Formats: sequence, structure tokens, C-alpha cells
Amino acid sequence: MYLAGAVTARAGDEMSGPALMLAGFALTGSALEASSLLAGITVSAAVGGPVLGTLLDRAGRPGRLLAGALVLYAAGLGMIVAGLGRLPFAVTVLIAVLTGLLGPALSGGWTAQLPRVLPGDRLPRANALDAMTFSVAGLAGPALAGGVAEALGAPTAVVVSVVLIALALPAAWRLPARPRRAPGTRTTSVISDLAAGMRVIAGRPALARATLVSIVSCVAQGMLMACIPLLGERVLGGAGHGAALLSCAAVSALAANAVLARFPRAVAPDTIIWASALLQAAALAFAVWSQPVALIVAVLTAGIGEGSQLTALFAVRHREAPEHLRGQIFTTGASLKITGFALGAAVAGPLVIWSLPGALASAASVAALAALAFFAVPPATTSGPERSLDAQAGTVGPS
Repeated sequence: MYLAGAVTARAGDEMSGPALMLAGFALTGSALEASSLLAGITVSAAVGGPVLGTLLDRAGRPGRLLAGALVLYAAGLGMIVAGLGRLPFAVTVLIAVLTGLLGPALSGGWTAQLPRVLPGDRLPRANALDAMTFSVAGLAGPALAGGVAEALGAPTAVVVSVVLIALALPAAWRLPARPRRAPGTRTTSVISDLAAGMRVIAGRPALARATLVSIVSCVAQGMLMACIPLLGERVLGGAGHGAALLSCAAVSALAANAVLARFPRAVAPDTIIWASALLQAAALAFAVWSQPVALIVAVLTAGIGEGSQLTALFAVRHREAPEHLRGQIFTTGASLKITGFALGAAVAGPLVIWSLPGALASAASVAALAALAFFAVPPATTSGPERSLDAQAGTVGPS
């Protein structure tokens, strides 16, 4: 039930981004306005993610709160597609920004519940399978977006993504309840819980490294996304065909995650984090060639890097996050990634108009910086901040 709900919700989410870009591009004819629409629905996640995660950590039935977030997110997408071409574009972008506050519910909000669904020794393999749902969604979503947009129009593709998100509601509603707090347990405020979660993310070097690398990598991925419509139009013969490139990346990400699910302890996740960023940098640099075969190879290679990095990132978060802050850490991490993605898409919009190869080269440079960022965070010490953070959080160690 968990995996089915996660795949459905994430497929709708993965479909919504390309569908919104294609709808914006079709109605305005501007790659800049299309990327602005995508940036709008992703940029506000940095605000919504930490608050949503804290509320999930405090809820006795987090699945029901998650279901409510999915309803509001789907409703927001419906309002966006209804407003395109009818409302001023600035108003539509504002609706996208408000909708994006709930975006982390479809990523970190789900994954944070995994240890209660499959605890103990089953978690490493379940973690890789959970990451595979992103790859499956990344495969199905863009393909559906491109296919529906070509057959029925881009606005209809947004509507289909709304339906997919709505289909995940029963699975979210039935997620396991949180164990009851012991009598006499001190209740903290939302603000103090937010501060505690931020201290854990910043104070545990392994978690800080993984978070930083994933954010910078997502900036590069957002830059690539902004290039997709023009890559489809100039290299593959149609803007809608560009969505197929995202499906290629999802295929290779799925294959990489399948290998990691089969051998979950073969390589340390911390090593995969930085190595996968380098792989993405090399792929984006190769994409500058902008020939059909070279572009497909580059996108497939980038997908391997993205997929393996996601699995490794989840493994680090599960290892490092205290149980009572797990939801916040996952949704905060997800929101920061989404915001990084939005920043990349927004920055690349003008770059694409100036030079498509220049935008791809810039994305490659950002991905290389992501790998270097891993080594910018100093390693942990045996008596350093991690122990004091556990004491502040009231835990014995990472769960």
C-alpha cells in the first residue's frame, strides 16, 4: 500500500512539472514564462517543508495530515490550469507559489513514514525501493505529460496529474499511527521543534554534507529542466518530445536504484553522494554537444547519478535523523532540494534564451560544485557537536 501510494502521488507530481512547463510554453510561446511557472510552484517549498514536517512529527496520525496536504496540492494544480490563459500570468504564478508550499508532502512527507511501515533490518532495502518509486514516477510522469500534451493539449496533462495525486489519498490515510507519547513527556512548541531540526541538519556533518550536495545538485537539475522544451524543439523535433528525455533519465535512475536495492550495503552512501554529483556534471557537459544520440546518452548518464544520489541521501537521513524529528528533517531536506531546483530553473530561463549550450555548460559547472561542496563540510569529531545535539534532542543516537 505504501509503495503504491508513493508511486501514484509521485507520478502525478513528476507529471505536473513538465505539464505546467508545456502548458506555459504553449500558451505564451516563451521559455522564460514557462520556466517561471515551474519556479513558482517549487520556490516556496523552503518555507512549507520545515513547517509541514514539524506538524507531521507532532501528529498522532501523520498519514491523515499527509492526505490533507495532497488534497490541497491537487486543488492548487487545478486552480493553476484553470487560470492559465484566463487570469493574468502573474496571478497564476502566485497560485503556483502558494501551491508549492505543500510540495514536500509528495517526497519527504512520504519517505519519513517508511521506518514505521518496514522497521529494523528491512529498512535498507525498503529505502532503495522507496527511492525507486521516484524513478518509476520520473519515468511515467514526463512520458504521460508529453503524450497527453501531444494528444489532448498541455492543460489536460495537468488535469491528469491532479487525478493521479488524488488516487494516492487512500494509501496516505492508512499510513501507520505514531506511537503514543509516554505519560509525563514534555511537550515542546512548534518553534522549538523547528529549531531542533535545523540544529540536527547543520550539526551532524554527514547529514549536512548530504543535504548541501543534494541542494546544489538540484540547482543543476533545475537548469537542465529549463532547457528541456528547447532541447526537444531543436534536437528532437518538438517541444513535447523533450519530456521523453526526462523519461530516459528515469529509466537509468530506476536501473541504478534496482542495483542498490539488490546490494544495499555495497558502497557507503556518503561516497555515492559526491561521486554521483560528479557523474551528473560529466553528463551535462556531454549534453552541450546537442546531437540526438549524444543527448540521449548524456541524459541516461545523468539519470544514473540522480537515482543513486537519491537512494544514498535517504540512507543518510534515516541513519542520522532522531525519530521524533524524522519528518521535519525529511521534509526540510526535500523543500531545500525543491527550492534549489526552482532556483536553477529560474536562473536558466534567461540563459536558455541567450544560449542553449551555455545554459547546459553552466549546469555542468554547478553539478561539479556540488561534488566539491561535500568536502567543504569538515568531518565529525568523536566528542563534537553530534553528541551535544543528541543530548539536546533527548535521544541516545541516530535512529
